[in-house]
Amino acid sequence: MSPLYDTDLYAWALEQAALLREGAVAELDLQNLAEAIEDLARSDRRALDNHLRNLLVHLLKWQYQPSGRLTGHSWRSSIRNPRIEIAEIVEDSRTLERLVPGLIVRWDPNARQQAAEETGLPLATFPETCPWEVAQVLDHGFYPGDETCGHERIR
Repeated sequence: MSPLYDTDLYAWALEQAALLREGAVAELDLQNLAEAIEDLARSDRRALDNHLRNLLVHLLKWQYQPSGRLTGHSWRSSIRNPRIEIAEIVEDSRTLERLVPGLIVRWDPNARQQAAEETGLPLATFPETCPWEVAQVLDHGFYPGDETCGHERIR
């Protein structure tokens, strides 16, 4: 194991990448390398979870508390920014992209609860299941209440 791993993770990672490129497999810090790769995968998944949850909260607030839209552009940014982050994550990982529908189902109850707490509206105001398709949730031009056609709900 490399002592650099414990003192300078960035330098250690660059060192490991150089060793991989050189084919110096015997010199690799395999245990820590495997752990670092797993941590990277978990980090991307956590980021996707967080951005989806935040996006759902803000979409719910946008639709069910329209008076908040009048306070400025920050609400629009609160929807646009996680969409950008999600797009970057799934562009780099098709595996994570395939998880998005299930993650929306998973995080929707939490988003519903958070939206109720942040708006002060009764929990019953918000639908029990996500009212939008995955494509709508991720669509940079979609803002609930602006749609012109009906779509199926995510289940």
